[in-house]
Amino acid sequence: QVQVVESGGGLVQPGGSLRLSCAASGFTLDYHAIGWFRQAPEKEREGVSCINTNDGSTWYADSVKGRFTISRGNAKNTVYLQMNSLKPEDTAVYYCATDPPCYTAQTMGVLLPQVDDWGQGTQVTVAS
Repeated sequence: QVQVVESGGGLVQPGGSLRLSCAASGFTLDYHAIGWFRQAPEKEREGVSCINTNDGSTWYADSVKGRFTISRGNAKNTVYLQMNSLKPEDTAVYYCATDPPCYTAQTMGVLLPQVDDWGQGTQVTVAS
């Protein structure tokens, strides 16, 4: 079964850090893009970051640039989102997804949620 599973969310104080994981099973991440999205209550789902595993190119939303880092794990079938200097406005359910239009995001400045399947996500809550 082909799927990605998110983990690593939790409750953290403002200024804190979390690392989210996106683990792929049933397929290899080689030559795929992986994107992270988030959805806060009563807001639309938005693209946060993505990585093209074939060349390592990345994209970040302006709201997280300089604070979040996307990377591929040594095990190669996991992608991480390291989130530092977290703010209350980062509170959301975070989802990873395969093959979002990551190259398009690099030119258009936005990562569209053009994804067929969504996982259950992982909750990130930033509060004191």
